[in-house]
Amino acid sequence: MKKHPIYLSLAAVLMTGSAQAALNDYAIVLVHGFQPDQLKSKPDRDQVGVEGAEYWQDFWLAHADARIDWPSHERIEGKISTDYLWPKLKELSQKGTCKPGCVFVTHSTGDLVTRYLIDNQANWLTNAGLEPLNIVATYDFAGAGGGSELGDLVVNVAEGGGAWNTTLRYALSLWLGELPDSQNTGVLNDLRVANARQLAALPDSRVPRLRFAGDSSDYLGATSGFLPGNDDGVVASHSSCGASEAGGFSSCSVHVAYSGKLATQPKGVSRFMPYHYPLLMGEDYSHRGVISSQHEGEVTTAAAQATLLDGKVIRMNSTDEWYWLNGHYYRYVDGSDSKTISEIAYNF
Repeated sequence: MKKHPIYLSLAAVLMTGSAQAALNDYAIVLVHGFQPDQLKSKPDRDQVGVEGAEYWQDFWLAHADARIDWPSHERIEGKISTDYLWPKLKELSQKGTCKPGCVFVTHSTGDLVTRYLIDNQANWLTNAGLEPLNIVATYDFAGAGGGSELGDLVVNVAEGGGAWNTTLRYALSLWLGELPDSQNTGVLNDLRVANARQLAALPDSRVPRLRFAGDSSDYLGATSGFLPGNDDGVVASHSSCGASEAGGFSSCSVHVAYSGKLATQPKGVSRFMPYHYPLLMGEDYSHRGVISSQHEGEVTTAAAQATLLDGKVIRMNSTDEWYWLNGHYYRYVDGSDSKTISEIAYNF
């Protein structure tokens, strides 16, 4: 199918006097997502570290300066905070890791963990006589900061509030493997949509939360029937895009679809949680795929640029292409025909 590219670089159009940011100007801190196996295995601290490194090994581990690992069988405001976040915050402050600025790269529930961390880190460290971390932005891949309806379903049934049916059991087993009971739901309680959206919902910090969202599934669509609107197999767009409310959204933008099609999106997200800014969307990227080294197709821009907390700007070059078979323009990020969404994010 022949396309007629029109080389309109949005980055060039939007160039201003602001300094341009590069991710390698900053220290990168990784915060992983939910790990279902830990609900049963309940790993000790050493094993949490091992599994935290394995989580990122496909791409981001080689580019990171530090990680914050945490166990999925615990709660964010409980032992995750006291036993894992706080010790790592002290270490990062004492080492001066974030003096030049840190970008936190999160995945899935790591988005929610990081929101809680950002809301509290300055107070915690100041009260301990330590310097707060200079966090200039977060890159949130498949962010679960808005919760996941799958979390609600699992916890409700595990606590006796409903019954498994065959379709639901199959869908959730694809995601979780072994289904939990009331004694081992852990961080799934924080992933319930209402709980997630109440956790550090109105932060004092203005750290920009930059969003990277997918619209495919690793589960052949089996979980999608339980998630409103478009989804990545685990979280709906209301969460991955950072929408101010839960709902059935079709895109992170009202102007462009996940496919890159330039057209009004009546169900696109128009209002966002504080300081949440979607940047890239990939129609063929799944929940796990957004941090993988596997190329899954071209990606589009939900926004052409974003400003970090230090005033530097990241910009994306994109090209609008005419698709003659359906008479529409499509916008694709330059290089995304061969680079993954994570590679593009790393090389802004």
